[in-house]
Amino acid sequence: MKQFSTLLLKEWRENLRNYKIFWIPVVFILLGVTEPLSNYYLPQILDATGGLPDGAVIELPDPEPEQLLVAVMGQFQLIGMLVLVLAYMGSIAGERRNGTATLLYVRPLSYVSYFLSKWLMASIVALISVWAGFLAGYYYTAVLFSAVPFGEFVAFAATYSLWMVLVVTLVLFASAAMPNAGLAAGLTLAALLILQLVDSLFGSRWEWSPFKLPNYAASFLDIGPDATALTWTLAISLVCLIGLAALGIWFSKRNRAKTKV
Repeated sequence: MKQFSTLLLKEWRENLRNYKIFWIPVVFILLGVTEPLSNYYLPQILDATGGLPDGAVIELPDPEPEQLLVAVMGQFQLIGMLVLVLAYMGSIAGERRNGTATLLYVRPLSYVSYFLSKWLMASIVALISVWAGFLAGYYYTAVLFSAVPFGEFVAFAATYSLWMVLVVTLVLFASAAMPNAGLAAGLTLAALLILQLVDSLFGSRWEWSPFKLPNYAASFLDIGPDATALTWTLAISLVCLIGLAALGIWFSKRNRAKTKV
């Protein structure tokens, strides 16, 4: 436990030194406010760009607040996930490459503590960022349009948070398995792209998939997800998370020989 605390403190200082604890949440907050602000000021933006006949009046129906929050989630699915992948792709592979891991591996080291300290710190930053972005989007949506019931919003954000933690776990597993950060990022992005594509093409045949977590999250803002399907999806997602973490720990130990002096 003492070793885990020490390694966690090391990760905290590294995230503080690299400003990840600051700039990643800021990126998510900007993504969160973009959708409600751009939709609210869209008529003025179109009018400022010109190209409309004199006297033309732009009247656009107000978007539903649920649609805006789902659009915010879409931003997280594209830009947000890419930010997390790029931020943490070198967490383990980068240390092996620059020699930092060598200083750790020559000492008695618990690889469980080593991997989980990185996982916990990255997950905390990811969760802070996701919730900060969603809360910013929720606030501006409520002020500029109307508010979604807060209970539905919490269920929506909490379900999506599990998906983001799963993505972080995949990033760290890839960083432990690959020899450098670039390959770790490539493996993560390729896996996410291919598996999401497979789920979109054939996902109608099954309801229990971690890749359906964003869909189930969005359904909380509508009629709500099927309870049985959601329960099994959450259970399978937790199994996948634990499996990826176990593999990440194993690869961290297996690749120790590559960092020996």
